[in-house]
Amino acid sequence: MSFGIKSKENIMLPIINALTNVLQADDRLVIDGKLAKNKIVELALNLDPALLKLLLSDEKLRNHFFQDVDCTLIFDKIAFQRFVNNKSFLSDSFTQFKNKIGLSVEQHYLAESNDVVLSWPYKDCFLEGGQTKEEQKRIEIFWNETLAPEQVDTLLEPKALTKFTKFVQGSEVNEFDLNSDDNLIIRGNNLLALHSLKKKYAGKIKLIYIDPPYNTGSDSFGYNDNFNHSTWLTFMKNRLSCAKELLSPDGFICCHIDDNESAYLRVLMDEVFGRDNFLTTFNIRVRYAEKTLKQDMNFHKEIEYVHIYQRSPASKPNLATKDNSIEKYIYYFQELTDGTEMTLGGKKVILFNKGEYKIVKKEASENGRKEVWASGTILDGNSSGRYFRDFLTGRYDVDGYGAVYKVFGVGEEGNGYRYFSGPNKEGATKGKYYQSIPSSKKEGSTSTLPISNFYDFAGSFGNCRTEGGVELRSGKKPEKFLKVIINHFSNPEDIVLDYHLGCGSTAATALKLGRKFIGIEQLNYQENDPIIRLKNVVNGDSTGISKDVNWQGYCATITLTGSATIRMAG
Repeated sequence: MSFGIKSKENIMLPIINALTNVLQADDRLVIDGKLAKNKIVELALNLDPALLKLLLSDEKLRNHFFQDVDCTLIFDKIAFQRFVNNKSFLSDSFTQFKNKIGLSVEQHYLAESNDVVLSWPYKDCFLEGGQTKEEQKRIEIFWNETLAPEQVDTLLEPKALTKFTKFVQGSEVNEFDLNSDDNLIIRGNNLLALHSLKKKYAGKIKLIYIDPPYNTGSDSFGYNDNFNHSTWLTFMKNRLSCAKELLSPDGFICCHIDDNESAYLRVLMDEVFGRDNFLTTFNIRVRYAEKTLKQDMNFHKEIEYVHIYQRSPASKPNLATKDNSIEKYIYYFQELTDGTEMTLGGKKVILFNKGEYKIVKKEASENGRKEVWASGTILDGNSSGRYFRDFLTGRYDVDGYGAVYKVFGVGEEGNGYRYFSGPNKEGATKGKYYQSIPSSKKEGSTSTLPISNFYDFAGSFGNCRTEGGVELRSGKKPEKFLKVIINHFSNPEDIVLDYHLGCGSTAATALKLGRKFIGIEQLNYQENDPIIRLKNVVNGDSTGISKDVNWQGYCATITLTGSATIRMAG
């Protein structure tokens, strides 16, 4: 006689089979032919009517997951959640997203839709990201917001900042009061730190600049090698979502990246901040063509990128200005006859043939005109160029060489007209127009210039290794470059946040430019620590932009917190 013990798995098998068959009938729950565990649990916890109807359709499932209370069936969603989470059921299903990265909308990939959203495994999860050393490799747990709410709440609840130290030029102080205007350098996990800052700083940060790991395989991002790309995207999304809450309504976020993840980051930031809030991408030349990284590379990386988003339409960048000058306004027209009136291109035009006018060149004044050749890009670039292109090109065949046209309704001048001249001699084809000074650009006034999206900082990137008295093996950003970012997207006394602080370049530059700052860094750089960098800055560091801004040091205090913070009082 033999005896056998029926395993728990064998007892569950009929329920597993029944549940699998029923759930596969719902297209929402099937991805690449497999059931998505956390989507099933999400719908169950929300008492989704369609899901409940499916479960009630099978007698085994109805008896197993529902209780009869006075002839009313009550769904036991807790028991159902535990069953679905059992390893015997869907043991390899962690995420509602397919095990590939791509563009999608409502879980349908780009081939099925015209809308664009980036999807990847673990997008619906939180990643702590607790690496503290560059060479450290970590296997991280992905906490799903629906399946592990307690763990997510514990992870993201505010943490206390402790072990503060204040630095006063040349000495450290442990007895002091924190000031609401203090600058902070926080030592610790940046996800935890960002959520800890929300209560005090939500909606108050004017500029966030970050230089995150580029995920090149050789940088500091050492998480989950088997799902490295998905891990990086989850890591970035968790932090960007919190950073958005910290930005002021008129704030900006600037994210520095190279071409390895640039396209994915752009779509991710479109999703987090809204595509309508994308402003531009700065193209930054970071090294010279002859300075190769590796001899065996087929392509040389000279350019990096900074994706720039506004928090809302209330965000207004600071534009560069230029002084208006009248030195080129030296041409004066004398009309010797009444000319011949005509209409060209819907505008009133008076034609002066050769000999019916004079152009006198003399000292510049606000009554003078500036000569502009109507050729090249000008023909497409402004209204006068386009008018010449469309209506005056070739007119010498009709009006002869040397003709001048007084065209009304073109340009910004208060007098309401501009002079155009055709070619002067046979064989010539180009012409000119003569504009007077717009009323908005009189002598002594200023006008704004658009912000360039290309900067050549190859020299600065190549020579910033020792800025601030600290060194970083790679990835260090020069103060001269950061000055451009900070000046365009913040003002003195605004708060600048960098939660990938590195050796402290952003904080150092912000301080020299009269901004307040918060820096977060979890990696241990030892002798190249941002705290050391900021001490040097307070004591009168002469590197970087110090000479440009006449930096003499900071006659106030810095505060350092131990587990999390260096604080600089301002």
